[in-house]
Amino acid sequence: MSEIVKFKAFCLERYKYAHNMKGRETLRLFKQYGVMDYIGSFYDVLHTFGDRYIVADIDEFIAARQTV
Repeated sequence: MSEIVKFKAFCLERYKYAHNMKGRETLRLFKQYGVMDYIGSFYDVLHTFGDRYIVADIDEFIAARQTV
């Protein structure tokens, strides 16, 4: 398993925990807004930050997509 795939799983789990969501619900949200592609594209930068920053960054990413 690649480091990027592991990191995507980590991000999903941290987001799920931070927002008290179920796994399927979180995955559905990530798919709806392309979060997994975003995480993969910016892995080099994102993997250097802590989980709170990552969750906040994903929140901002989703919010930006909701207003489009």
